[in-house]
Amino acid sequence: MILTVTLNPSLDRTIEIAELTRGTVIRAGAARLDPGGKGVNVSRALLANDVPTCAVVPYGGDEGRRLVELLSDEGIDMIMVPVSGATRSNITLAEPDGTVTKINEPGTPLTPAELETLAAAVLDAAGAADWVVASGSLPPGVPTDIYARLCRRFAKAGIRTAVDTSGPALVAALAAGPALVKPNREELATAAGVPVTTLGDAIDAARKLRAMGARTVLASLGADGAVLVEGEAEERVWYGTAEVAEPRSTVGAGDAMLAGFLAAGARGRDALAEGLAWAAAAVAQPGSRMPRPHDIRRDTVRFPPPDPDLPLRSGG
Repeated sequence: MILTVTLNPSLDRTIEIAELTRGTVIRAGAARLDPGGKGVNVSRALLANDVPTCAVVPYGGDEGRRLVELLSDEGIDMIMVPVSGATRSNITLAEPDGTVTKINEPGTPLTPAELETLAAAVLDAAGAADWVVASGSLPPGVPTDIYARLCRRFAKAGIRTAVDTSGPALVAALAAGPALVKPNREELATAAGVPVTTLGDAIDAARKLRAMGARTVLASLGADGAVLVEGEAEERVWYGTAEVAEPRSTVGAGDAMLAGFLAAGARGRDALAEGLAWAAAAVAQPGSRMPRPHDIRRDTVRFPPPDPDLPLRSGG
């Protein structure tokens, strides 16, 4: 079982448009409302592929109640923690070529007591868990070392933790020695403190994150694929790609990658291949819909020789 904790969940409204032009009236095409937040999306992807999961989610206000309804409708096993503030709402504008513009609200602050309730809920539920996924942005006012503190608490309980966050929260978490981190290209560059413009840069930056404390680094590179750097006594580096014929939305693709990687055992080329296949399938879905088994095309995954001079096209 894979347990996820999302400190800053959301309602995600995705609107498909022909083209984003500032200062004009834009006619919307299809629209959909999905439960959001990185950990929530990981659980949604796992459930869609019959992998046992449970999501620990704070919720508040009318938006929070709607979030709970949507998750219940999808059949997600949840531990819901009521909080005093209102759950945030996000808007995504998706264009036909796969370009995505996101407007994310900051979220609601969590009190120290609410954070402790969330942590205790994870520890209570984690006895049967293979992994705890701690992911997403932090609500305003939440200490940047919160994921680091959670990692240390979970490690003492013998629980492996995967962290997917950004900025100072990711840097702080590295010092706690998480079993896995999953940055995108921008997050990788920021945490490592180096520019990442080529595949070689990405591999070197992933190695730096391992030197900072992470045992395994799974770095998503958007349309350029992903890099996996792992190993204890002997380091192993894997690089793979997956083609998407008709991209619709990149929202949640990184979360689907992490879900597929964990579902496949979180180690080696086969797990990376599964993560890439799930991510590619997510990009072909509308909004933040997670792929189901019939959407996943493993035959699109490739493992080309990792050319260190290969220029990277996208942020991941």
